[in-house]
Amino acid sequence: MAIKESTPMQIECYAQRLLNPFRGVTHTIRYLSAEAVTTDGIEWDIYVANDALLADLGHAGRRAQISDIRYGHWSAEKGLKRGPLFPSDDFKRLEDMGAIVYEHLLKIHHEVPFAFRDPFELWLLDRREHPLALLHSVRTDIETDTKPPLDWRAGLAAQEHFESAAVTGLDEPAGIYLTRHVNSLASGIVQWFRRSDDGAGLGLHTLKGGEHLHGRVLEADAFPPLFISTNGMDAAHTRLVHDYHAWQAPWILLLPHLDSIARGWFESSAFRQVELIERYCRLYPVVLDLSALQAARVEAALIRSQPRQKNEDEVTPTDYTELGVSTDE
Repeated sequence: MAIKESTPMQIECYAQRLLNPFRGVTHTIRYLSAEAVTTDGIEWDIYVANDALLADLGHAGRRAQISDIRYGHWSAEKGLKRGPLFPSDDFKRLEDMGAIVYEHLLKIHHEVPFAFRDPFELWLLDRREHPLALLHSVRTDIETDTKPPLDWRAGLAAQEHFESAAVTGLDEPAGIYLTRHVNSLASGIVQWFRRSDDGAGLGLHTLKGGEHLHGRVLEADAFPPLFISTNGMDAAHTRLVHDYHAWQAPWILLLPHLDSIARGWFESSAFRQVELIERYCRLYPVVLDLSALQAARVEAALIRSQPRQKNEDEVTPTDYTELGVSTDE
């Protein structure tokens, strides 16, 4: 995939998946070390970072961590709420960067969803050294020296809310069982790939062994389009993964390259989770059943109008340190 790196003065707009588990997409407007980020197309957080601190580090500073400073929070309904001010020698430069991102946000916030720009993918490999589960994705090869968890996780929300009758006799939540089962199929090796436009992947460096895999090229069909491979699973465990994907449907609909059959099936599954539909529908690249979407949004509005205790487990935080997919990538 040909990714054009930005020049220092270019404003970039892109989407990136939230992974391990897949729990949505971040959309980012970035200028230098300032960025505006949203996971729902409504609420935007704007951050700036003092990248001047890296100037004296040279090559070693490429991946050094610097703290983000909250420039502000914006929504079309409430406008801009500024974050705390931190006067410093570089304060005006940080303010100027934040202001450029904010002004661009005002112009193009309605243009989401943006195109995906995270072609570098970290995969947990199975015992045949094929992609088993997607762990992480990043925008540039520089970022592939990050150190995310090297096991696959169904997620805390799945432990609480995902249910399946596919595997009988479970004495634990289905999400916990699925996590353990997927990892039991792994070789322990993880590998970075750079995915191309046609879905093929160039094998990059590996972790925990597998040096001989560097430089290999896998065709698109080697990569499970919904991030978990069912190759080698029996019917019950294949159905368990299928049920997990159905539970993930409000997030899967954020992905741009589902064919019409797959998208229709995921819409049918997602529209049962009306509050999540209302949260993410503005970022769906395509909606096939507009009447069903409208009915789900009306139901969500009715639910919101009723007083209730907030359930924190239902909230997906704006955490863009984690991040389309196609059934025919």
